[in-house]
Amino acid sequence: MKLTDAADELASAVRGDHSSTTKWRDLERWQQVGIVGLAAAEIVTTTVALVDIVRRPRPQVRGPKVLWALGCAVQPFGPVAYLALGRRRG
Repeated sequence: MKLTDAADELASAVRGDHSSTTKWRDLERWQQVGIVGLAAAEIVTTTVALVDIVRRPRPQVRGPKVLWALGCAVQPFGPVAYLALGRRRG
């Protein structure tokens, strides 16, 4: 991509001209399936993390529960970080 092409694309995005954006129907079937699958995994992971934060007693959570809950908004790293690092075992 030339620098002028990138500048034109940026200018189109700033103007709100989305004619160059890819439409859902233009994606290959495997791309659509992948996007739906990853979105579902993200929703499940976030739900599991938030339910665990609410149900887990305060002493079994590393750090403030409120911050972990807010951190779950940072997709996909927040919920994964909580599930891997935020819970005390035992």
